[in-house]
Amino acid sequence: MNIAQKYVDGLKKAYYENGGEKQWNNFEKVMHGASKGDIEKLRVLYPDVPNSLLQLLEIVDGTYWRKYAEEEVTLIFLGSDVEEYPYYLLSAQQMIDTKDKFRRWGDYLINREFDDIPVDEGICDDLDKLCWLHFSDCVNNGGTSQLFIDFSPSAKGKKGQILRYLHDPDELVIVADSFDAYLQMIMDEEYDFITEDTIEE
Repeated sequence: MNIAQKYVDGLKKAYYENGGEKQWNNFEKVMHGASKGDIEKLRVLYPDVPNSLLQLLEIVDGTYWRKYAEEEVTLIFLGSDVEEYPYYLLSAQQMIDTKDKFRRWGDYLINREFDDIPVDEGICDDLDKLCWLHFSDCVNNGGTSQLFIDFSPSAKGKKGQILRYLHDPDELVIVADSFDAYLQMIMDEEYDFITEDTIEE
């Protein structure tokens, strides 16, 4: 079993254990994986895209205002190092559509314009070299937090590391060395973002 399938199986269990059985079952009835075409487009845009992300998308093609058949889905699917804070998974097409969006509004972070905003030194400081795959928005429609795979780290970072942007107070930090390590981190934390309260939201 690959780590993506293991992750989804554990997530389903977390939903069941926190009173979200009906919500998960309804989702499972309509959801499907990304098309081969969208997967291939993602590979072309991001040649180093990790297999574990593609495997996840082959199981479920997003949970963020994602229309499956005639039903629009918003389902909490991911977490981060922020305790109990929930995120959605973007679809392959949403990941394609949001390419380079960060550089249009997050330049102040990459350029280190403010000394009081924490930015990990493993993150590059050259906006022109920036290559990030935006794969998740938080439940506040991404206004509070977003997650990225970083393919353009600084010399002190690692290619493929996972970045978490947080707003108010702003910060940009590395939360895992790879997408596999990121999924494992969430599993090790026992999907702490799935609670009775977040399911009710």
